[in-house]
Amino acid sequence: MQHTILALILVNAAVLGLETSSTAMQAWGPALRALDQAILAVFVAEIALRIVAWRGAFFRDPWSLFDLAVVAIALVPASGPFSVLRALRVLRVLRILTIVPSMRRVVGGLLAAIPGLSSIAAVLGLLFYVFAVIATKLFGADFPDWFGTLGRSLYTLFQVMTLESWSMGIVRPVMEVYAYAWAFFVPFILMATFTMLNLFIGVIVSAMQSFTEAERDETIAAVGDARDHIEADLHAELRALRGEIAALRAQMAQRGTS
Repeated sequence: MQHTILALILVNAAVLGLETSSTAMQAWGPALRALDQAILAVFVAEIALRIVAWRGAFFRDPWSLFDLAVVAIALVPASGPFSVLRALRVLRVLRILTIVPSMRRVVGGLLAAIPGLSSIAAVLGLLFYVFAVIATKLFGADFPDWFGTLGRSLYTLFQVMTLESWSMGIVRPVMEVYAYAWAFFVPFILMATFTMLNLFIGVIVSAMQSFTEAERDETIAAVGDARDHIEADLHAELRALRGEIAALRAQMAQRGTS
């Protein structure tokens, strides 16, 4: 069943991609729309069957709720105030994350990294705020488009952090007016780009490793529990067989004496 749903998701992804092509829509528009509706009907039926089979457990599973949400978005009418949500039909492709185990582990690791990432994001936000205030006061008068307001300074520093045209596009023009500007931008890049972003990566990798190890431990524990149950059942069956054999021997002994 999962392989069939996975195949339909991939086909649906291709259909949604073709719908963005005017040439493809002119040639196969009705067929593509019909195929999209047919696949959507299969997804709705699959979700309905899962709700009937799992009942309350369906709504306690976050992956099932995610599947329900992305399928429900596709049912939004094509007209009216919520018609813009029709563009989110492509989110159905993300159902692959709930089917492929390796992708589920990656998403689980990312979700497990959120607490650590939030702390680093708070430090990075504080760093941005301090440097933006300084940049506005130092460079705002001569470069109002980049540092004229706090918001513009924040956006400019974000561009500098991504290293997108930071030297020739921003820093060198500023240094032509303020020769000491390098002493402001270089430490900012060292702290924001090379330190904080690497901390982001480190937290994500550590969280994914911990999540994988926890999942492996759960699997080992589940296998151990299953093995214990099997061994207990075998021992119970052996004891029962021994009792039956002992009873048969007693009956044979009684017949021999009689």
